[in-house]
Amino acid sequence: MKRSPARGGALLALTALIWGFGFVAQSAGLSYIGPFTMNGVRSLIAGLVLLPVIPLMDRLSGRRPSLWGAAAGPAQRRTLLRGGLACGLALAAASSLQQVGIAYTTVGKAGFLTALYILLVPLLGIFRGRRPAGRLWIAVGAALAGMYLLCAGEGFSIGLGDGLMLLSALGFAVHILVIDHFADKTDGVRMSCIQFFVCGALCCGVMAFTEKPTAAALAAAWAPVLYAGAVSAGAGYTLQILGQRELDPTVASLILSLESVFAALGGWLLLGQSLSGRELAGCALVFAAILLAQLPVKGERRRQDRDRDEKEEKPV
Repeated sequence: MKRSPARGGALLALTALIWGFGFVAQSAGLSYIGPFTMNGVRSLIAGLVLLPVIPLMDRLSGRRPSLWGAAAGPAQRRTLLRGGLACGLALAAASSLQQVGIAYTTVGKAGFLTALYILLVPLLGIFRGRRPAGRLWIAVGAALAGMYLLCAGEGFSIGLGDGLMLLSALGFAVHILVIDHFADKTDGVRMSCIQFFVCGALCCGVMAFTEKPTAAALAAAWAPVLYAGAVSAGAGYTLQILGQRELDPTVASLILSLESVFAALGGWLLLGQSLSGRELAGCALVFAAILLAQLPVKGERRRQDRDRDEKEEKPV
């Protein structure tokens, strides 16, 4: 199927919007329950939400609903399961490190350090034989500068929480690259559903030994947890998988970096928090970086189409 960068960019921008405005819900939920409880419960909710979506999308695509969908053969099923397991492991590690790390550092530092996945994606891509175009490195630098202006405070030092956030950024970079590897090989919604159950099971397992939430705490947090699971996780991560099918992973990571911009806008709209001139300059730099990353380069589109066609001709 022919890729549509415009469609992919729109899906990932919507993903960033959902994640950004979900910051209020996640903050509210963590006032009652721990980070592993939050990640575990919302991931399980996201998986359950996607179960009825799978047959619906089959019907919309003209296929007869089934458990495996297009992944009918043993090889395709193994690919689907491997993709869901790999995505789930990466998501569990990244999101848990982020939630735990934010307790030991400031929100501004956490936002900037997590955004380092923008730089880590092309760096890790080099080990997979990918060499990003020169303009993408300029865009990465501009995006990082923008994230610093938007999120970082006046002082900057590396502590325990900062180290955990750096590991979280690495986890999110790996998650993006894992999705990029499997997105063209299997059904994105089914893979997303599997990744949530894997992530939920892992986080709930840790929760059982470290947090032991009470029924009263879960009841108090039901609204933000439900939003975080059904919308921020269920819809957001699924749109991420579908959107990444259309784009280079470095460009995808830059668009997803809009999460922090939308979080700042959400704080202004929902919490009455104003944006300083420094923060507005950061927003402008991030937007400029995204536009720069998507500017067409003569001959590059033809080469990418040729490489993609050769890749699709190979057996899964």
